[in-house]
Amino acid sequence: MLPATAVALAVLAALLAWPVPALLARARWPRRDPLVALVCWQAIGLAGGLSMVGALLVHGLAPWGHSLPEAAWSLAAGSPAGEPVRGDHWVALTLAGVLASELLGVLVLSGLRTARTRRRHRELLELVVQPSAELPDTRLLEHPAPVAFCIPGARPLLVLSSGMVAELDEDQLAAVVAHERAHLRERHHLLLLPFVAWEAALPVLPAAARAHAAVRELVEMRADDVALASLSGSAPRRTLARAIVAAVGGAGGAGVPSGALAVTGGVAASRVVRLLEPPSPLPVAARWAALTSAELLLLLPTALLLLPAF
Repeated sequence: MLPATAVALAVLAALLAWPVPALLARARWPRRDPLVALVCWQAIGLAGGLSMVGALLVHGLAPWGHSLPEAAWSLAAGSPAGEPVRGDHWVALTLAGVLASELLGVLVLSGLRTARTRRRHRELLELVVQPSAELPDTRLLEHPAPVAFCIPGARPLLVLSSGMVAELDEDQLAAVVAHERAHLRERHHLLLLPFVAWEAALPVLPAAARAHAAVRELVEMRADDVALASLSGSAPRRTLARAIVAAVGGAGGAGVPSGALAVTGGVAASRVVRLLEPPSPLPVAARWAALTSAELLLLLPTALLLLPAF
């Protein structure tokens, strides 16, 4: 018979692998507060992985203890199992090791691969771009299409094409630069990395692709919000929306290196609608409820793993 703790973790893992991500991806409230929604997505990803591996570990180690710490202590002390060790226990332990190695290994490999790709693109771009005299910390690239992107990392690079400079007016260029700087300042590439790895590690899981797409759109909306807070002028929302439309219409994301964050990222149409028809802010009570739920979601599998089995 499976320990109740293992069953509870398995149920939680199943909920976080499909229905919960599906509901959050279809919800309308995240566009009202992308930052809170990003926190919720991170909690779902972390709690889901912990629950999947934890359910297998708890079942596999059940003969040695009624909780993960107790079983680990018994094994470390060389104590014999208190119950017969069956084949399903060894299978569970093997699967837990394989799954943990897969999730962590893909995360590390994705991070290294992305960093290497960005470094290569940065080195190539530094050979052809020129510093902008009008826009500090910005490089200009001779390219006819309107393109704007940033390459994050230890030496971040913010690039505007000559086509973008020619296409947009001064206020629109300032909006684009503010958007890209928001990506760099808030390190949005680190928020995306776990979901890139999740999708690569579990390609058969539809929720993985849905989560990656949702998080990618949310980081763009968050960058829009941060950019708007720094813009002056009578209609900053319209200014940024026009810049996005110009970039999408002229290039549609073409010419943006892989691993870069571009102003045309995410679903541009929904971002433009959100800028021109801003949703009402998420109420403070709802905001705190969402953040509390995310915290509890992380605490639940942790408590199930550390506390004695029930």
